[in-house]
Amino acid sequence: MKKRILGLLGACLLLGQAIAQEPDIKANYPEQYTVVKGDTLWDISSTFLNNPWMWPEIWHVNPQISNPHLIYPGDVIRLVYFDGKPRLVVDTSNRVVKLSPEVRVIDADQAIPAIPLNKINNFLSRSRIVTQAELDRAPHVVSGEAQRLVLGKGDRLYARGQFDDDVSVYGVYRKGDIYVDPETGELLGIQAIDIGSGRMRALDGEIATLLMTRTTEEVRVGDRLLADESRTIDSTFFPSAPKTEVNAQIIAVEGGVTQVGKMDVVVINRGDREGMEVGNVLAVYKRGGKVKDRVKGDIVTLPDERAGLVMVFRTFEKLSLGLVLEADRPLAIKDLVRNP
Repeated sequence: MKKRILGLLGACLLLGQAIAQEPDIKANYPEQYTVVKGDTLWDISSTFLNNPWMWPEIWHVNPQISNPHLIYPGDVIRLVYFDGKPRLVVDTSNRVVKLSPEVRVIDADQAIPAIPLNKINNFLSRSRIVTQAELDRAPHVVSGEAQRLVLGKGDRLYARGQFDDDVSVYGVYRKGDIYVDPETGELLGIQAIDIGSGRMRALDGEIATLLMTRTTEEVRVGDRLLADESRTIDSTFFPSAPKTEVNAQIIAVEGGVTQVGKMDVVVINRGDREGMEVGNVLAVYKRGGKVKDRVKGDIVTLPDERAGLVMVFRTFEKLSLGLVLEADRPLAIKDLVRNP
């Protein structure tokens, strides 16, 4: 019993060390940094910190700014010390330019994002992870105008199924990859590939007429309709370390390739139920290889090697989507994902 208790305490201590981190200031950090158009919060954090996801820990709140995490081109970032602790502060003097007789103020929409949102916009607004039951229940395309079988933007389509009176816009999806946990064999979800969007024009019983307003590829008979789920992301969200211990894997990459590089979108086999949150930064590790010890003659496993960083930008119940922010070498499906 004593050994068991000591073991439990040891595990808790290790977990605490894995989660609780301190900001690691770069030895050669600049005295100041001027924000330019195209910067991201990650870029600026990396200028001062070796662990840029710890940005919130040293951010000094300016009471004169309604949202202290809004940073704009022209702002000057400095690292200073208060009571022996590092703090990042921002000089906002360039935010307002007086032009007599009026004042020009930088719009909040011009604030720099945390990460390159253009790289993940399609996934934020369109990508879906669903269950087989959801697909089975979803209405399906039965025909196009004049009984056409392939449709595009501006075409009318006919779909059959149960429609919600309160929904006027539907997304059109096609069944994609099936995601299975490589460790447990559990079905984690099914990719619903975005094909386009249609606006409801008429409903006659279980047959609906929709006008296609957007397409990413040709719509086909059998494609499924799901209530529109357009999403936006708050560009002021910032990187964070996970609150719990993470032991996961990359199980897929957008585009169906096996090699992963910087700014690629990956699927991770952990989601809401495991405590994953938007903004969580995770380290990616290459598995250690097996080599023969030529002295002792046996086989040894080399340590896993850290190879990159990924930030979660969307979560589902059992899966998360992440953007690769750093990659020291090509990453791949089955690479390990852990606390940074």
